[in-house]
Amino acid sequence: MVIGERMKCSFCNKKSIYFRKYEGHHYCEKHFTKSIEKRVKKTIRKNKLIENGDKIAIAHSGGKDSSNVLFLLNKIFKNNPNINLFVITINEGIKKYRDECLKKSENFCKKLGIERHVFSFKKEVGITVDDLTKKMKTGYCGSCGLLRRYLLNKKARELGATKVATGHNLDDECQSILMNILKGDLLRLVRMGPVPRVVKHKKFVQRIKPLIFIPENESELFAKINKIPFGSKRCPNSIDNPLRGKTRKFLDDLEKSSPGIKYSLYESALKIVPSVKGKFKQGKINYCKNCGEPSSREICKVCELLKNL
Repeated sequence: MVIGERMKCSFCNKKSIYFRKYEGHHYCEKHFTKSIEKRVKKTIRKNKLIENGDKIAIAHSGGKDSSNVLFLLNKIFKNNPNINLFVITINEGIKKYRDECLKKSENFCKKLGIERHVFSFKKEVGITVDDLTKKMKTGYCGSCGLLRRYLLNKKARELGATKVATGHNLDDECQSILMNILKGDLLRLVRMGPVPRVVKHKKFVQRIKPLIFIPENESELFAKINKIPFGSKRCPNSIDNPLRGKTRKFLDDLEKSSPGIKYSLYESALKIVPSVKGKFKQGKINYCKNCGEPSSREICKVCELLKNL
């Protein structure tokens, strides 16, 4: 929300550029940036997201959130010899849309001096998202996510990463929470939080979400204020997931009338997780007979998907 010239920052006499309704405070550019950085540092410290000796793979798509994660982690840890940062970018093969993001990612990594590795669906699994949209009437959005997570974990592990940092923000988390509740998928609900509670396995690289307490609109404003380059277009295939779009609009409307409701939803879900977690037993993790990646079944979902295609 942009404020008129008459409003001043609640922490200095400079012009306010943002009013945080759920706090009741006005922010100038400087204090807004500081507030975001402070919240991310607190998230990292409180949840022990990053510790000495960590080699962090930053999943960088070139969008605003992943670019913010890259910018902030580099700013916080660039002078720490005990923390190693590098970037992994997955090229799903979405013409025009992904091409723009890939270029921004490349330029930004060069500017920061961050090591970057690019892997493509085409080379690694033999199919692109554009191919998926031609072969599947629906479900290609979920299939894209499945393949992306699969490759990100595999490549991060092969490159020696101890953790993978993603750009999930507060809105992403709240949408997933509500969607999982609506679908009755309580097992996925258990995996929410800054450190997703996935099954422990030597082939699974732990994921972390440094931006989980940052609302999406604030993440975008942070990127613009700090002149962080990012692809601004929404994925053209997102129409394949109408439930998320409707959930996003529902939560945004609630936030307008009840500021802070997204934080309330997130905190409520955190309280539910311990009770729900006790209802599920950790299944045995084996290895996929085709690709050798961890799977609860003989053939993993990725290999099953590729076989059916």
